[in-house]
Amino acid sequence: MTRSAPIAERTAPPQAAASAEHALVQRRTLRLLFFTQIVSGVGVAIGASVGALLAADVAGVGLSGLAQSALVVGAALFAIPATSIVQQRGRRPSLAAGYLVATIGAILVVLAALRDSVPLLFLGFFLFGGATAANLQARYAATDLAPPQLRGRHLSLIVWATTLGAVAGPNFARLAGVAVDDYGVPTLAGPFVFSALLFTLAATLLVLLLRPDPAVVARSTHAAPDPSRARPSMGEALRVVRAHAPARFALGAVAAAHLVMVGVMAMTPVHIRSAGHDAAHTLRIVGIVISFHIAGMYAFSPIFGWLTDRFGRRAVIHGGGALLLAACAVAATAGLDTTRIAAGLWLLGLGWSATMVAGSALLTDSMSVELRPAAQGLSDLTMGLAGAMAGALSGVIVHARGYATLAVTAGLAGLALTVLAMLRTPAVTRD
Repeated sequence: MTRSAPIAERTAPPQAAASAEHALVQRRTLRLLFFTQIVSGVGVAIGASVGALLAADVAGVGLSGLAQSALVVGAALFAIPATSIVQQRGRRPSLAAGYLVATIGAILVVLAALRDSVPLLFLGFFLFGGATAANLQARYAATDLAPPQLRGRHLSLIVWATTLGAVAGPNFARLAGVAVDDYGVPTLAGPFVFSALLFTLAATLLVLLLRPDPAVVARSTHAAPDPSRARPSMGEALRVVRAHAPARFALGAVAAAHLVMVGVMAMTPVHIRSAGHDAAHTLRIVGIVISFHIAGMYAFSPIFGWLTDRFGRRAVIHGGGALLLAACAVAATAGLDTTRIAAGLWLLGLGWSATMVAGSALLTDSMSVELRPAAQGLSDLTMGLAGAMAGALSGVIVHARGYATLAVTAGLAGLALTVLAMLRTPAVTRD
């Protein structure tokens, strides 16, 4: 005992210095991520809000839902190489790569509109999904050097930054659409020109300013317990999830919520245009409605996080399923009433947010520390594929039966989610 005290005294100053350095790097990281999330959030939302409309013009209403599907699949699949880049090189090249891929996608969308090329259009939407993947990854970048007791708040700060950009973005769609009319760019393709510029700005800022890289710094001070052991794959995580009831429940809840949300949201702009407004007025209405929707998706996530910790994961999934069901009911009976459509989309965003937060927390609780990254990646991939399927089917349903039928169909999926949330799962012990 007498010999340990001097050792502790000698090691304390380096530890304190390292902690102070990490805090400084973390503050710089948060400031940069906050700003780039706003910039990229505007870029994503300004393009995504008119994607279905542009696809309807180029490919027809029946295929217009594939615009959202291509974007969602792109985001889901880019998560795989993005994770690999983080593990090998760090957050800076991974985030920048996502935005640069999305820049190429936005340019291809504009070229497709100029040439009336359907294959080029959907390739562009697929690559555009790289920005969504990068936006999601940025939340985890905020936790690399965050103290455990502040990790949730730091992550929530980046989520809120995403909200600011995503809510503002659709309202710039009309201005962006008419700004490039003189250059021969179709009004509905104009927003993608600005998306490309914003993604390029975000990537440039990250490459120049995200130094030192938070993931690299974190790895240098927290070595893996057994570096020689291969990281668990998604296949291994899938086998464990299938054998563990709470994990299956969590994965299913997240995927079902995303399916409902994407299915209704993807075709709402097309439904709004059926009122017969011109392109500029349609963009204005779509901007308002999508802003309400995105606010529901992101702005209240810290509240749902608190509710999840306070009242439990299953209780919040119950609430999320009920909100999704209510949203579908409002949307199905809204007709062309902009106020009711906006209310339905806001409820849709809230239901998605509640289920996503609680379901992700339950999945994390249900998995060992070693399996969590692979299981979370599996969840993102499953969620993306479910959303892609919903987007693809939504255009077919609207073309054949109308928007109300789509909302009712999605409502049935929401009801199934609510019933699923009622099923009792074994209690989970948090790590």
